[in-house]
Amino acid sequence: MNQQTRLQVLSSFLKNQRAKILPQSVGLSPGTRRRTPGLRREEVAHLAGVSSTWYTWLEQGRDIKVSPSVLDAVAKALQLTVDERKYLYALALETGTGVILQEEPQPQISPSLQRILKELRACPTIISDRRFHIVGWNEAAAHVFLDFEQIPYEQRNLIRLIFTRKELQRLAVNWEHFVSGFLAIFRAYYGQFVEDEWYEQFLQEMKGMHPDFQKLWEESRVSSAPEVLVEFRHAKAGKMLFHLTSLQVQGDVDLRCSIYTPDPLSATETKLTQLMGAYK
Repeated sequence: MNQQTRLQVLSSFLKNQRAKILPQSVGLSPGTRRRTPGLRREEVAHLAGVSSTWYTWLEQGRDIKVSPSVLDAVAKALQLTVDERKYLYALALETGTGVILQEEPQPQISPSLQRILKELRACPTIISDRRFHIVGWNEAAAHVFLDFEQIPYEQRNLIRLIFTRKELQRLAVNWEHFVSGFLAIFRAYYGQFVEDEWYEQFLQEMKGMHPDFQKLWEESRVSSAPEVLVEFRHAKAGKMLFHLTSLQVQGDVDLRCSIYTPDPLSATETKLTQLMGAYK
């Protein structure tokens, strides 16, 4: 991500966060002359204890001097979560901590992780790298989502598949809600690896190919591990409810497990067992 792009991303993030805050939630009157939702720039500046001019320049994406202490005040004024604060600091201070290799080989799944995948029989599970390329999955995931074995590795990007494969678009009852969890994680990676040009190239590709992507990306949160309840309408099993839990895999390679746990108050696990048994 070059400097101009980084400042543009920072500007967009600050504007979107400001628009989410209700004036009354911070003790301000909503008034009748607000032309846009959320707080005004001068109100954020006041809450953060900085000059209105300085905050305006920051939000406009100007190349100005910033310090961690002032960013702390801005983060507090904008009510940012821990992940959102990290994202802000990475963009404003260029403090992405991810190590970027010139050539990143396809990650390999360790035998112990393969065993975990197999043991999670009733929980569809997908393992992806920091760019959301799918590098592992279990049998349950193949039955609920796709047989990823039939998709070449270079095309096996989870974000891209969600937007291109009709099976996945039809699967989720609320497709935008389904996508939001993955985009939140992707944005967290985007901030962590601010120097990796791959992310910007991928985003531009997605925006150019899929009209819905731009809006969903701009609205996406920042979260390294969102927990989401998703409802599927499976072509063969019918209604299925899963709780999505995302776990970071510790080790030499940056991998993530996306685990779909059947809702205990639904018949999802029974349906999944029957679905998998039908293909034995």
